[in-house]
Amino acid sequence: MRDPDPSERLKELEERIGKAKAAQEPAPPKEEHYTQAQVAWRMVTELVAGLGIGFGIGYGLDGLFGTMPIFLVLFTLLGFAAGVQTMLRTVKEVEKDRLADTAGRQDEGE
Repeated sequence: MRDPDPSERLKELEERIGKAKAAQEPAPPKEEHYTQAQVAWRMVTELVAGLGIGFGIGYGLDGLFGTMPIFLVLFTLLGFAAGVQTMLRTVKEVEKDRLADTAGRQDEGE
């Protein structure tokens, strides 16, 4: 019995090496997509940060000027407004990304 042609064996070996290398290559980086839970936590954090900063500034000014609760209430409300504004900006950003992703998928399907 005769061995197969060495050039055929060499081709088979090169194919196997190519497949092994392809399997070992790292996957291409994926685009970053946010889950709804991540977006929700981000928005809660933004709102709480706005409230906390407003409360801290108001409390500090009231302590400095001796005018307890005027600045505290005012800056807490301003902090709340800033937190809501930041949340709305986040929603617009996420919606823009989602629309771009949807448009990209539709372009690929055509």
